[in-house]
Amino acid sequence: MSKKILLINDLPGYGKVALSAMIPVLSHMKYDIYNLPTAIVSNTLDYGKFNLLDTTEYMKNTLKVWEQLEFRFDAISTGFIVSKEQTELISEFCREKSGSGTVIFTDPIMGDNGKLYNGRTQETVTLMRELISTADYITPNYTEAAYLANATYKEEGATEEEFRTIIDTLRDMGAKSVVITSAGIKDSGGKSVIGYDHKEQSFFRIDYEEVPVRFPGTGDIFSAVLIGGIMDGKNLREAARQATQVVSKMIRINSDNADNYKGIPIETCLEVMKG
Repeated sequence: MSKKILLINDLPGYGKVALSAMIPVLSHMKYDIYNLPTAIVSNTLDYGKFNLLDTTEYMKNTLKVWEQLEFRFDAISTGFIVSKEQTELISEFCREKSGSGTVIFTDPIMGDNGKLYNGRTQETVTLMRELISTADYITPNYTEAAYLANATYKEEGATEEEFRTIIDTLRDMGAKSVVITSAGIKDSGGKSVIGYDHKEQSFFRIDYEEVPVRFPGTGDIFSAVLIGGIMDGKNLREAARQATQVVSKMIRINSDNADNYKGIPIETCLEVMKG
């Protein structure tokens, strides 16, 4: 029987981000997927204009129905969250399910390039610290990791030792394993994924060549591949390496795409996940 994974994230009306990015990847990996939208968004935020519907009441009612139906999940993944009420709801739900053996993955979506996204505040950071305390695996980018750990974000990048200090701080907050994406290692000339695997009890670093094309949703693809790898029995380094390679290949295949606001057309390039 295939493992059941619940994805808690926003749902765009147009664009391959969040649930629209993660569902095809994990379905292709043969998982049984449930989804709980935190918001319905008209399109990716990169367009500059969008409409957003907060689905908190729907979430509350859905969780009640699923409990009555005795739905159970092998893993839960959380992504974009729109309010304090939602964060508290999801944190409580994840903590409860973690106690019965469900693996919790959290992507603390808050910002990038040293800044919080519009609408994200210091309260968001505080609430996200509570959510990551429930998680087995968290996947912040450098900006998010720095905010969560109350560390200084450095445009020129941080040393590997500084990244390890940030990781240790996040683990002290309760997160078991940490993967920091888009980590600029000072003086390395490139980007890295750097993390700590609580099962192996070891740090790791994966260097990669950054493709100079930006697509929304690549972090969601990374998270989905990583989740699939972990649930398939890979260790964190192996799962992170696979996720890094898949994202890089998908970006390269679509680098000439004229409309980068909509994200990568994932269903057309799922073959890169083989091997």
